[in-house]
Amino acid sequence: MEEAIVRKIQSAANKVKENVECVIVGKSEVVELAIVALLCEGHILFEDVPGLGKTVLAKSLAKSLGCSFRRIQCTPDLLPSDITGTYIFNQKTADFEFRAGPIMSQVVLADEINRATPRTQSALLEAMQERQVTAEGDTKMLPRPFLVMATQNPIELEGTFPLPEAQLDRFLLKIQVGYPSAEDDRLILSRFRRSDPLEELAPVISAADLLKMQQECREVHVAADVEDYIIRLIHATRKHSSIELGASPRAMLALLNAAQALAVIRGRAFVTPDDVKYLLMPVLIHRIIPKSESRLHGRKAEQALKEIMNSVAVPVEEEPVTGER
Repeated sequence: MEEAIVRKIQSAANKVKENVECVIVGKSEVVELAIVALLCEGHILFEDVPGLGKTVLAKSLAKSLGCSFRRIQCTPDLLPSDITGTYIFNQKTADFEFRAGPIMSQVVLADEINRATPRTQSALLEAMQERQVTAEGDTKMLPRPFLVMATQNPIELEGTFPLPEAQLDRFLLKIQVGYPSAEDDRLILSRFRRSDPLEELAPVISAADLLKMQQECREVHVAADVEDYIIRLIHATRKHSSIELGASPRAMLALLNAAQALAVIRGRAFVTPDDVKYLLMPVLIHRIIPKSESRLHGRKAEQALKEIMNSVAVPVEEEPVTGER
């Protein structure tokens, strides 16, 4: 991969990051991970309490890219057709015409996704993985780029439907936003006191530019020892004593692609073991299932992943040849 392409993508990513941080305060890592998902054309699951800026982040990303944005407020009475769209009879033309649902947007926020019924949750599966929806037997392709950002509240569990493993596996990253610091809270009060900076955001790159960068990120060099490191981490999740269900091949590919995107964002044409370690938690935390006895003893997936990260030997870093593989 040429250094000029790396600099171009890094510059574009920095522009998006700076633009979003005009609105989102003190969450540099969260914004960086969101840009990683954009470059991988992956989806994000936010699990955190309300009011931390998850919706604002989704809107800020859409505005920064000049992309269409729709929000789906998930409730128990939401139907699959409310998401995908349906055919409506037009009396003027005496014919049925397709009325697109909110999923036919480039950036989609599924708010409190675990409040939707399993039937409605499954309507997102085809869209998230295949980038298409089926309505009345007809297949409709979704616009590109396409990003789903879903939220769920880990505190209020009454009237919710936990996402099945197949649905969770469609999310590239699971991210916790967390509360801002006292200094960040002070900056939030100052910035939002008189106006909403979200209304002033303008696009800094185009959707077409993003699509090209997504293809270019796949050319980031991954050395054989780094590939072996990823494989050993994935296999360790399948053999760990406290894990019932380990990471799948899809999870392995997600970790590889996310590491390639992170490397470019940080100005490199090659992936390092540190890139892989940095992304291990957000990529795998929602894809592994601890054994029931482990959960009873308070052992969580996060603890198991930390043990795996500490036990799997890290390859010695050597700067590789940055040409095409």
